[in-house]
Amino acid sequence: MTTGTTDPARERLRRWRLVLGGDAADGTGHALSGRDAAMDGALAALYGKRDGPRPGRDRSAGLGASAPSVARWLGDIRTYFPSPVVQVMQHDAIDRLGLATLLMEPEMLEAVEADVHLVGTLLSLNEAMPETTKQTARAVVRKVVEDLEKRLATRTRATLTGALDRSARVSRPRHHDIDWNRTIAANLKHYLPQYRTVVPERLIGYGHAAQSVKKEVVLCIDQSGSMAASVVHASVFGAVLASMRSISTRLVVFDTAVVDLTDRLDDPVDVLFGTRLGGGTDINRALAHCQSRITRPAETVVVLISDLYEGGIRDEMLRRVAAMKASGVQFVTLLALSDEGAPAYDREHAAALAALGTPAFACTPDLFPEVMAAAIEKRPLPVPDAR
Repeated sequence: MTTGTTDPARERLRRWRLVLGGDAADGTGHALSGRDAAMDGALAALYGKRDGPRPGRDRSAGLGASAPSVARWLGDIRTYFPSPVVQVMQHDAIDRLGLATLLMEPEMLEAVEADVHLVGTLLSLNEAMPETTKQTARAVVRKVVEDLEKRLATRTRATLTGALDRSARVSRPRHHDIDWNRTIAANLKHYLPQYRTVVPERLIGYGHAAQSVKKEVVLCIDQSGSMAASVVHASVFGAVLASMRSISTRLVVFDTAVVDLTDRLDDPVDVLFGTRLGGGTDINRALAHCQSRITRPAETVVVLISDLYEGGIRDEMLRRVAAMKASGVQFVTLLALSDEGAPAYDREHAAALAALGTPAFACTPDLFPEVMAAAIEKRPLPVPDAR
C-alpha cells in the first residue's frame, strides 16, 4: 500500500493521514490522490464521520444502503486491502451499517470475502433468507467449511489415532503387539544384575484402535448468537470425528430446545444449516439428552461448548455433570472453539464446574485435537494459561 515515495517523513504523514481520516484536526496537512484517495474513501465510508441521525439507522458517511453501492464498496476494499483486513472491515460493516439484510441478495454474497464470521451471519439469517439466495449462501458456507477441513482434518485424525492406539494398550499382548519401551520401564524393579536382564513379569502392549477400542464422543454445542464461530468449527470437527471408524460421534445443538444432528454429520454444511443461531439457553436440558444416549460411560467423552449462561436449572445441570463424571465419563467444557479467545461467560458457573474437576476454558481450533487426545487417554487437559 505504498506510493513509491522515498521520503520517510512524507510516508509517515501519508500513513497517519489514512489512519486519522482527514478531519480538519488531524494535523497532518497531507493531501491524498490516486489510489490513496480511493483507499481513504473506502475507509471513510465505513469509519468516517456520521451523518445526521436517521430514523432507525446510524450510518457512516459515503455508503448508501443500496446493494449496488455496497457491492462496489466490497469490491473496492478487496482491491485495496489484504484478505484479513477485508474480513475485519466486512464484519464491522455488518455491525455498523446494518448490511445483514443486503446479504440476502445473491449478488451481494458473491462479492464478499467468505470467512467464519460471515458464515455465522448467514446462519442467523437462514430462516429469513429467500430461496433465491439460499443456494448461493450454501456455496459460500461450503467454501469456508472446505477450507477449515483442509486446515484441520489431517492433524486431527493423526493426533486422535495416536491417542486411541495408546488408550488401547492391553496387559496380555501377543508378541508382535508388545510395547517394549513401556514394558521395560514397568519392570525395572525386576532387573537381575547377575544376568544383566529384566524379567518382564507384566507385559504392556498396544491394541489395535480400529478393532479393539471404540470411543464415543458427544459434542454438545450452545447455538446462542455469541457462539457462532464455535458452532462452525465444532461442526467441522464433528464431521472429521465421524469419519473415523474407531470413534462413534454424536452432535447435539441447543438453545432452549435440543436438536440432535448426528444423522447429518457426513456433511457439516447440512449440520450448520440445521442450527438456529440465537435464542435462550438451557444447558441442563441439553446435557440430559446427551446423558440419556450414553451407553458406555467409561469410553465416552462429552464436550460441552458454551458460554455457560444457563437459562435452565443451574443446580440440576451441575448435578448432572457430577453424575456423568462419577460414572466414568470424561467431561470437557469449552467456553469457545474459535480463534477469537474467550467470550463473555458466566464466571460463577465456570467456577462451579472447575470445582467438579472440569475446568472451563477457551480453545483454539488448532489446540482442539490435543484436548480431545488428552480426554481420550484420560490424562490432564492442556488448559491454556490464564492471562
